Amino acid sequence: MRNRVVITGAGYVTSLGNTPESIASNVRHNLPHFTASHEFEGCMECAITDFDLATVTGRWKNRKYLSRGAQLALAAAVRAAEDSSATADLLEHAGLFIGAGPNLDISSDFPNVENGNMDSAELAALWMLRYLPNTAASAISQFLHIHGENSTIGTACSASTQAIGEAFRKIKDGYLTVAFAGGGDSRLSHGGLLGYKKAQAIWNKGGDPQKACRPFDAERNGFIAGEGGAMFVLESLDHAQARGAHIVAEICGYGATMDAHTMTAPHPNAVHAEKAVRHALLEAGISSDQVELIAAHGTSTPLNDTMEAHMIERIFHTESAAHIPLVTALKSWVGHCTAASGAVELGILLALLSKGMIPPVRNLTTPCSEQLHFVTETMSLPVSTLLLENFGFGGQNSALVVRLWP
Repeated sequence: MRNRVVITGAGYVTSLGNTPESIASNVRHNLPHFTASHEFEGCMECAITDFDLATVTGRWKNRKYLSRGAQLALAAAVRAAEDSSATADLLEHAGLFIGAGPNLDISSDFPNVENGNMDSAELAALWMLRYLPNTAASAISQFLHIHGENSTIGTACSASTQAIGEAFRKIKDGYLTVAFAGGGDSRLSHGGLLGYKKAQAIWNKGGDPQKACRPFDAERNGFIAGEGGAMFVLESLDHAQARGAHIVAEICGYGATMDAHTMTAPHPNAVHAEKAVRHALLEAGISSDQVELIAAHGTSTPLNDTMEAHMIERIFHTESAAHIPLVTALKSWVGHCTAASGAVELGILLALLSKGMIPPVRNLTTPCSEQLHFVTETMSLPVSTLLLENFGFGGQNSALVVRLWP
């Protein structure tokens, strides 16, 4: 018999807050405020303004080798370990699955490249560690003394969702008993924002920063770059109960596919994104009418939101309105956290649901679909089963079905 897999610890570092209390308070007060980018006129961003890794790790010599995304992942992992009351023995045998993106903060290390020569007296001897995809995993394993099976996943905006899904499968199938899973990322640098600006993916029309991110709205025109990190401790149900762990939720199903369509744009008919969602529902053993809340990818871009709305309509719209789940979009609160999106959004949602709150889609005034039940104001409703969707550049699609623990 396969194992049931539960979440027994969560740690997150987000612009919306780092605890359930701070996150709930900021949602009540319609925070955080997005700001105009210092790098490019007309662009907006959602930064974490008070983050210092030293407050989590203390003095640690390897901190200098970490990109900002890796720092966020490490901080989240330490907090998840504390939240789960992880012992040294538990950490020793745990697995580690990280969703990571490329560090595009190139100008920090190479401010004056001339004739192709990158070297300088100021360049750190081990500068390359800030650009290796597995550096975050290496740092977490060293700091927490984790030695189990591990993987670094770089599937763009789908990465941390897939990291959680892969950890779930390893525990479900008996290869691991405990695993850390999640990710961290930041593109709030000249290189990161330049890449998205050239790709015409981010909002660059100026105006009021608070109105720029508007998932599923008719006036949407690009995402707002964000940053964050979130990690979870996953365990088999038997192991968690045997050690008396506090169980937050159960991961019930996972699906992942590829579009094989273009290098950036999602498939317009969302055929394979739909397969990922249906696979997650099938593995969870539930029908579509049992999903109560969808945390949509909701990037606030014309192409993604259209395809995602139509996909949700196909899967969930029935003759009975009672069977249509609520839909929210967390990027309207924290911006697009890229490779960390899924983990950050799941962490925020679990934090808010623990306070009995369902966050609305901010700035949604003219929905692109009249068939879906978008959350447009903060709600207080009991929710037990939720669906998390994330889709990334390169046609990466992923979905998780999560059930809150009674």
